[in-house]
Amino acid sequence: MSTKNTILKRYDGRFKDIFEEIYQKQYKQEFEQKNIWYEHRLIDDMVAQALKSSGGFVWACKNYDGDVQSDIVAQGYGSLGLMSSVLICPDGKTIESEAAHGTVTRHYREHQKGKATSTNPIASIFAWTRGLEHRGKLDGNEELKRWCHLLEESCIETVNSQKMTKDLAICIHGLN
Repeated sequence: MSTKNTILKRYDGRFKDIFEEIYQKQYKQEFEQKNIWYEHRLIDDMVAQALKSSGGFVWACKNYDGDVQSDIVAQGYGSLGLMSSVLICPDGKTIESEAAHGTVTRHYREHQKGKATSTNPIASIFAWTRGLEHRGKLDGNEELKRWCHLLEESCIETVNSQKMTKDLAICIHGLN
């Protein structure tokens, strides 16, 4: 978990304290049994760790920090167009699923001017499939869940067959 509690002493300090309290009461024993651990780091230190690591950790952030850092990580793997975001309520029934890159307004405005655009639809497709898959879980609809998995697999197979949008082509083949 990361904060900037050295600067935002009250807000981030409280966030850090609440996280630590819940960890100590509810998760510490289970973490120790699984030989995993929890630690707090300053956001700057954690960003550096994320950039030089090869993964193997879960990074809890406040909303803004998570939004910014997840975009950086996604770009490191190719494109924001590949990242969807799913927020799950504690009841496990209510979710919000979205393409992490937001809307395609900028691309649409360019299209309206008659300019060529290339919009990666994968994150939007996955946002829909994640929402529909959740609906399938709630309703016990195995056919809907299977369809969602097949649609996601088709997206991946399409990119793997070298059919892709400009953002991915640049990532793989460079600008030339």
